[in-house]
Amino acid sequence: MRISELLDGKGHRVATVDPADRVSDAIALLAEWGIGALVASADGKTIAGIISERDIVRSLAEEQEWTLRLRVDDLMTKSVVTCAATDTVDSLMSLMTANRIRHVPVVEDDELIGIVSIGDVVNIRLQELEAEASAVHDYITLGR
Repeated sequence: MRISELLDGKGHRVATVDPADRVSDAIALLAEWGIGALVASADGKTIAGIISERDIVRSLAEEQEWTLRLRVDDLMTKSVVTCAATDTVDSLMSLMTANRIRHVPVVEDDELIGIVSIGDVVNIRLQELEAEASAVHDYITLGR
């Protein structure tokens, strides 16, 4: 399955935060959307970075009370691993594993068009496994 098909099913909507916003604003957006990461983007199209719950928790462990006053661009990962809509889910799974990341923005012509989480990948893989199991069951029981 291609990433474009996954996005067609889940949607292309991406939660973003301005890199100049405060980390406290990012936390509010993470809670509002019920997600684990935000793409940092001033215009919603160009990726400046990505900030995750992990980034915030690690900073809280080190900086404690200062973390909430920091700007998003103080904590965000600036070197963002991305994928293309034409990539496969299997290649994305390998990319996530190799880079130890849970969220990958999808880019087309240098513009943000979606985001895929590890949860999305797991859901797709489970659907594929269920379809395979059903096909094997039908073959065994029905001879087709």
